[in-house]
Amino acid sequence: MFDPLLHQNIRSKLMSLLISNEELPFKALKEYLEVTDGNLSSHLSKLEKEGYVQITKSFEGKRPKTTVHITQRGRDAFKAYIEALKKFIEEN
Repeated sequence: MFDPLLHQNIRSKLMSLLISNEELPFKALKEYLEVTDGNLSSHLSKLEKEGYVQITKSFEGKRPKTTVHITQRGRDAFKAYIEALKKFIEEN
């Protein structure tokens, strides 16, 4: 019924942020979600493994920058997840 990967509070919030913004810096996601670096990294790793997000590492000057981008697969999966939630609410 529900995608178990997305049916988790932090990951569903993360995906809704990305679907609205296409891509966001790791630092911004961490602040929006109010999670630690390690916690966010763990959730992102699971989403990346499934192909829902793409993580890009680069440098701005000498500072490392990590950007998270939602993939088409992630966009499709999140939309299907939202539709499943709507259907569940309507039926109950």
